[in-house]
Amino acid sequence: MSDGLTMNLKTKLYVGLFSFAGLWVMATTVFHWESADLLRFGFYLFLAGLAGRMKVNLPGIHGTMSVCFLFIFVGIADLSLSETLVIGLAGTLVQCYWKPKQRPQAIQVIFSAASTGMAIVLTYSFYHKIATYRLEHGGPLLLIVTALVYFPLNTIPIAAAISFSENKRFGQTWHSCYFWSFPFYLVGASIAWVISLVAQQLHWHGSIVLLPVIYLMHRSYQLYLGRLDDEKRHVEQIAALHLRTIEALAMAIEAKDHTTYEHLRRVRTYAVAVGTEMGLPEAELEALRAASVLHDIGKLAVPEHIISKPGRLTPEEFEKMKIHPLVGAEILERVSFPYPVAPIVRSHHEKWDGTGYPDGLTGTEIPAGARILAVVDCLDALASERQYRRALPLEQAMSEVAAQAGTSFDPAVVAIVARHYIELERKAQAAAMPPAKSYSDIKVERGSAPAAGFERSQPKPVADSQYDFLCSIAAARQEVQLLYELVQDLGNSLSLDETLSVVAARLRKIVPYNAIAIYVCHGDKLVPQYVNGEKFRLFSSLEIPIGEGLSGWVAENRKPIVNGNPSVESGYLGDPRKFSTLRSALAVPLEGLNGALGVMTLYRADADAFSRDHLRILLAISGKVSLAVENALIFRQVKDSATTDYLSGLPNARSLFLRLDSELARCKRNHETLCVVVCDLDGFKQVNDRFGHLEGNKALRQMADILRESCREYDYVARMGGDEFVLLMPGSDRESIQGRIAELRQISIEAGGTSQVSVSMSLGEACYPEDGSDAEELLAEADKRMYKAKQTNRRHRIVQFPHTVETAATA
Repeated sequence: MSDGLTMNLKTKLYVGLFSFAGLWVMATTVFHWESADLLRFGFYLFLAGLAGRMKVNLPGIHGTMSVCFLFIFVGIADLSLSETLVIGLAGTLVQCYWKPKQRPQAIQVIFSAASTGMAIVLTYSFYHKIATYRLEHGGPLLLIVTALVYFPLNTIPIAAAISFSENKRFGQTWHSCYFWSFPFYLVGASIAWVISLVAQQLHWHGSIVLLPVIYLMHRSYQLYLGRLDDEKRHVEQIAALHLRTIEALAMAIEAKDHTTYEHLRRVRTYAVAVGTEMGLPEAELEALRAASVLHDIGKLAVPEHIISKPGRLTPEEFEKMKIHPLVGAEILERVSFPYPVAPIVRSHHEKWDGTGYPDGLTGTEIPAGARILAVVDCLDALASERQYRRALPLEQAMSEVAAQAGTSFDPAVVAIVARHYIELERKAQAAAMPPAKSYSDIKVERGSAPAAGFERSQPKPVADSQYDFLCSIAAARQEVQLLYELVQDLGNSLSLDETLSVVAARLRKIVPYNAIAIYVCHGDKLVPQYVNGEKFRLFSSLEIPIGEGLSGWVAENRKPIVNGNPSVESGYLGDPRKFSTLRSALAVPLEGLNGALGVMTLYRADADAFSRDHLRILLAISGKVSLAVENALIFRQVKDSATTDYLSGLPNARSLFLRLDSELARCKRNHETLCVVVCDLDGFKQVNDRFGHLEGNKALRQMADILRESCREYDYVARMGGDEFVLLMPGSDRESIQGRIAELRQISIEAGGTSQVSVSMSLGEACYPEDGSDAEELLAEADKRMYKAKQTNRRHRIVQFPHTVETAATA
């Protein structure tokens, strides 16, 4: 009998049909009641109840088994079918309700009773109508053959229900849960024959002398199953130890890849659930469980700079990366797992269409575990932060994976993940472990000195220090060479990012650091322009007001700091969510021709890690670095000014024509519309004439800001020249653009201080493709309509104030 049946739809259907059939057979049998000796029947019924209490727990499932079948065999040999059926049902009910670990559901009890009843009816028929033709009635051989028939009839229905509910193979379930008890059924048949023989010789109540034998059989059950349980628990402990060892190794490997241990746990949760859904054998599931945490072990053979590269790989780097499945499989083949882990690891980068590596396998040639691992690993990688890209929302990540079904991934696996990924995500989050404790800041107070004592550095006489001065000469020559290479490299590029990355790479060889941040002044703040090393995200997010924090103080006072405290950097001081294990900082100012340019700050994990010599080196190169940074900033500014109007900050005419040509090409491809609106300021000449060009420039900037704010995120506004602006509005038809133009006509500003002049706009529009097919035609048509509107505006004056509209018509 099983107490822990999980009732899914397939299980409910099977259990319901079987229970109905069993109850109908039992009711029909009991309806035709017959008994030759009610007292003997009552005696055996009592013994069957006692035997139902003598139960043991079955291995692998929430079920029990009792020695009640002994009296079922006695009833088959000596009693009627209806009496035997009642004895079997009584023993089953006592077994179900006598001190259960968890109270069984009614349907479970009914199913257990039905399966027992069906087995009794069929076995009784076999004993009395079939076997007696060739075997001696009442002989021991006949009862043993009857036990051979009763055993599968009694165990197979329950094993089938368990296999349906737990999605396991029937043969495996039946073998692991019940086949071990087969010898006890044979022994029970022999004891039943002895009880029947004693009842014939010494009257039926003489069989009570065999109750100790029945108890001994029950105790042998308990001892045997106890030994099995101990062995199983030992195997599980060893397996858990192996799994924890595997996880610890995988954790170290993933740390090299700058990912987290949670990635491994999540991949394992997803992979095992999908494998179970697909009905993989137990050995393949265990292989998948191990492979899901060890699939990247081969990255030990890939250089660190390739693994942690914050960008796309070159073809040569990718060739090096592709060896990790081969190396990982070779490592794991030496472990001699009892299940096939190495093939999964070797093939987890194969693709469904054969374009993967290392072997170019296609379709079902790829091991099932590798196909599952490829899907769930990709899904979790897309949904996780990586050094080369930001995390995607889980739904978007699932869409990305689904789009590759049939090309990169097995469509069947993708379909299963798509159905259950939200449920699996909740399961993975529920199984998340707390973050590992950091030991970087812990100091052990006990232990005054090692057994060999501390190293003592004693100053040596100059005559005895040949090795030291030779090392100093070599260090000096190396420093000169590295500084020379740094200065040479600084002049090779005008790209700011490339210049700063060269500085960081060359500087690490002279002044070791764990992190570097080069800040550039933007107004009254320091903005990180280049960050590398530990706490990359933390330092990249800082905006440090000049004068605050460590780097802000250096920028304001233009003095360096040696071994400052990184935790005082403004931006995460006092924020418990932002914590740095870095303990010392070396910061020097970068000064340009026109004042402070920025700050270069190096960070170390050790306290007081920087020396005055390190400061000397930074001060020696800071001037060269400042010049290179200033040149790169000027180059960037010149590059931006080629396409940006200096006065308004809007794109200029050159940028406008490039954008207009690009938008027209896109609209032609996609058969979309595009509206061009030309705007000319009304009253602007009066501002220049009465108040001067400075006030006019201020009005132009104010109008540019208003136009920029009024645009949609995909609209485009540029200054054509003078007081003329152009708006590009993709996806707008003639009707919708009229509403936008009406809103734009309401815009006006007041210029000139106390004696104000109202400045408004005249607008003209042209739509592609109705009004033209190229940029010149559209601008000419919009310009013509704008001048027509301007003539109309001369007859109708618009009087407005910011954010309000008042219109007065004049003759």
